[in-house]
Amino acid sequence: MVAAASLVVAAGAVAGVLAAFEDRRASDEAAPPEVSASPRLAPLPAVPSPSAPATAGSASPSPSPSESRKQTPTPSRTDTKRERTATVAGRLYRHPDSPVLAWVRSHSGDPRHAVIASRIAEQPAAVWFADYAPDTVTDRVAAVTSGGAALGRVPVVVPYAIPGRDCGGHSQGGAPDLDAYDAWIDRFAAGLGSGEVIVVLEPDSVAQTECLSAGDRADRFASLARAGRVLKSATPRARVYFDAGHSGWNPPATQAAWLRQAGAASPESSDGIFSNVSNFHTTADEVAYDRRVLDALGGPAGLGAVIDTSRNGNGAPADGEWCDPSGRRLGRTPTLSTGESRIDAYLWVKLPGESDGCRGRPGTFTASYAYDLASS
Repeated sequence: MVAAASLVVAAGAVAGVLAAFEDRRASDEAAPPEVSASPRLAPLPAVPSPSAPATAGSASPSPSPSESRKQTPTPSRTDTKRERTATVAGRLYRHPDSPVLAWVRSHSGDPRHAVIASRIAEQPAAVWFADYAPDTVTDRVAAVTSGGAALGRVPVVVPYAIPGRDCGGHSQGGAPDLDAYDAWIDRFAAGLGSGEVIVVLEPDSVAQTECLSAGDRADRFASLARAGRVLKSATPRARVYFDAGHSGWNPPATQAAWLRQAGAASPESSDGIFSNVSNFHTTADEVAYDRRVLDALGGPAGLGAVIDTSRNGNGAPADGEWCDPSGRRLGRTPTLSTGESRIDAYLWVKLPGESDGCRGRPGTFTASYAYDLASS
């Protein structure tokens, strides 16, 4: 776990490197797509890139009235106990409004083009919703999920708007309060459609809660549990995974205790856990860690884990560096067939090449960084 002081150093480092990159931005960085770019999640908080304009479409439904957080009834299509959905089959969805695809389309003459196009742009990656935009989120989610359904492929979406999502640090933002977040999740869920979809629910939201008071932590966990129920009630084909941090962070028993409070052991809310989002720990370390967390978590035997393998090909730096560290490389390609028990998928949750803030502006696709990851 990186100390809060690291964030201050990171902010200074970003300011120092931006001038050096200024003359290369035209060829090195892609414009933001129509959906939020994935933020930089170090061992701790993320840096969302600026939200892009919303896509046009029908108006989103009005938020539901504020309800008591700890006793909020969950919308449900049935009062009977939900069974865990079957293992997701088929191929993962590559969303066309990706910053790496935007770079590839506009830089055909760049000498790095072939490597970035073949090793990164051709792979499916998650789509982040990192801004609080309740009026447009339904249509934006639907644009992604309907695109996947039309091709018979499985999109991965990342809601990232929990209040205080990095304890007020470098990635502060999200919904103004938990009532607003609950309403935003309702609107997010309304865009899921009826096809298969994987939801990576709120990176950092469980692993990074030590800064919260006991009461605030309980309220957040209740809201996350509600979010899981709402998402799974929206479509029986949604798979929802909760934040387990990564193998270099909290002990498995501690993480499992928090996850249990957040609803991750309940099949009505959860299909399991995710780990290593935007981090670098090896797949082998994450597999072992996730199994220990799942064992401590309890719940149905079918609960599984998904692992972000986007930048973990060389493992985590020995010195703990998190901001675009050198010497990293791509990890395993995204797949729904891992061959590992209790490991449901390897995903690219963080798009390889999106900077943490040291190789380019935070949250932007930076070709030099992408090329280094893909050619190492």
